[in-house]
Amino acid sequence: MAADPTTEPLMSSNPIDLLIAFEEATDVPIRPEYIEGAVCMPPPPDYDHNHGAMQLLLQLHAGGWHQVGVGCGFATVLEGEDVQTLVIPDFYVLNREPTELDDAFRKVHKGWYPINMLALAGEVTSGNPGTDTGPEYRSYASAGVAVYVLVNREEKRAHAHFDPDPAARRYRSSYEAPLGEKLPLPAPYPALDTSAFRL
Repeated sequence: MAADPTTEPLMSSNPIDLLIAFEEATDVPIRPEYIEGAVCMPPPPDYDHNHGAMQLLLQLHAGGWHQVGVGCGFATVLEGEDVQTLVIPDFYVLNREPTELDDAFRKVHKGWYPINMLALAGEVTSGNPGTDTGPEYRSYASAGVAVYVLVNREEKRAHAHFDPDPAARRYRSSYEAPLGEKLPLPAPYPALDTSAFRL
């Protein structure tokens, strides 16, 4: 009989195995993440979340960024250490197409790509904005992800954080805009029209 990860301790200390156990213990599809030593269970996204995120991704693609996507997970693994973070951005831009080395990393890490593939990570809040504005913000900054776009639907604001300071686990610079207006991004990215998000 398998352990119930919600009530019983698991034998593995590997965060990837822990997330697999959570996925196997549920009857509904979930995509848990591992951030700052804790399993995070994002709520199922609603139509506005997915529609808005897709509109931002399409704008990036139309602006010439063809290595955009959704649904892939990314892992931070520091040299000589265990997995630190497992995140699944709502949308992203890659630095590069996956290489053979990236694919080998993904195979060893059971479906998670190396986080250094990310040039831009985007998140849209879904009922628990504290995860996106705190732990995920710090995780992307500490991994050196160049740009972190956050659409905070609860506060009706969009933010573009850039110039990461990995040691301090924060971004040095940011732009923001009210939802419904254009959010400037650092060069060479285009400004993003946030009008797809209902106010």
